[in-house]
This record gives sequence, C-alpha cells and structure tokens, in this order.
Amino acid sequence: MPQSAPGNLPEGEGFDFYVLALSWSPSYCEANGEDANRQQCGAARPYGFIVHGLWPQFERGYPANCPTDRSLDVPQDELRALYNIMPSAGLIRHQWKKHGTCSGLSRQDYFATLRAARDRIRIPADYGKTGAYKTVDPAALERAFLAANDGSDAAGIVVTCDERFVSEVRICMTRELDFRTCPELERSACRLPEAVMPPARGG
Repeated sequence: MPQSAPGNLPEGEGFDFYVLALSWSPSYCEANGEDANRQQCGAARPYGFIVHGLWPQFERGYPANCPTDRSLDVPQDELRALYNIMPSAGLIRHQWKKHGTCSGLSRQDYFATLRAARDRIRIPADYGKTGAYKTVDPAALERAFLAANDGSDAAGIVVTCDERFVSEVRICMTRELDFRTCPELERSACRLPEAVMPPARGG
C-alpha cells in the first residue's frame, strides 16, 4: 500500500522530494510588462504570493516533462478550482505538463497535493500584500518565512530574485509534505543585499 500525504492523498513516487515555489506575483507582472499573462496581471493585479509550482526533485537535479499516458489537458472545472492560488490557466497547464507528469500521481492527485503543500505554508504577516513598493533584504524575508513556519529549516528555504525584484520563495518538502533541508537549492538564492517587492493593487 502506498503511504499517504496529508488528507490521505496518495504519495508521489519516482523522485526524492518536492520544492514548493511561491512567486511574488507583482514582480512577475512588472518585470514582464505587456508580455505578462493578462489573467494574472490585469488592471486589478490583486495577487501577492501565488503558487508557481510543486516540483518533484532528485537529490541532484530534477525530472521534467515525463512520458505519460495521461491527458496533458486540464479541464475547466479543475482550472477554476485552482485560480485562487494559481491565477493563470497557462501556468496550471504548464506545471502539470512539466512537473506533475513526473510526480507519479494522477492529475487530480497532483493538484490536490499542490494545494495541500500551499495550505501547509503561512505567509508572514509583513509580506502578505503590499500597498506600495517595498525594498527588502532577501535574507530577512527568508527569516520571516522560517519564523512563521514551525519546523522549517534555513537549509530548506531560499528567496530568489530576478534582477532587482524579489521573485520567489522556494521551500523544500518531503513527499509527505514535511519540511526538509535541500542544500542544492542554495545555488538559486538571491545574492542582492536589497530587492524590490512591487505592490499588489487591490483585492
């Protein structure tokens, strides 16, 4: 019998652990301008941290675009059910095709596990939504996530940046969605002393 993740979800197989990537949506919208996804970055732009993806990982490297006999499409009802944490149909479909197919899970179980992983994380109060541009120390943002999430480890969380913007917070989790270390992730850590978090505009 396969072990279960929280909520009795089937546990994935064929990889070692997950990385949950939480993207600061306003950074993506601002950096990409007119090329940004309109569903995510329309005039309201209310989103703060959203789920970029839940990525199966090996201890070194990661699988991607795995062969599957399952459909690569995601039905509309499943898309709508995810929009509050992943507000882009294109992003959802891409994540299933590139990463979900490598999880050993059905599409429904993969997205249920993705939601369970997101539900495991508390966003620090000071970094929920910002009404104005905010300059932050990426190391301080990492410490805030550590403080807000009991059991997390500094060797299992990194903040990434894209030029001058805070891009993502990446968190390593076991296949059972417990926190774990993953030193290889440190290679993607932001090296800037300061980075900008553009504002979410409402919502």
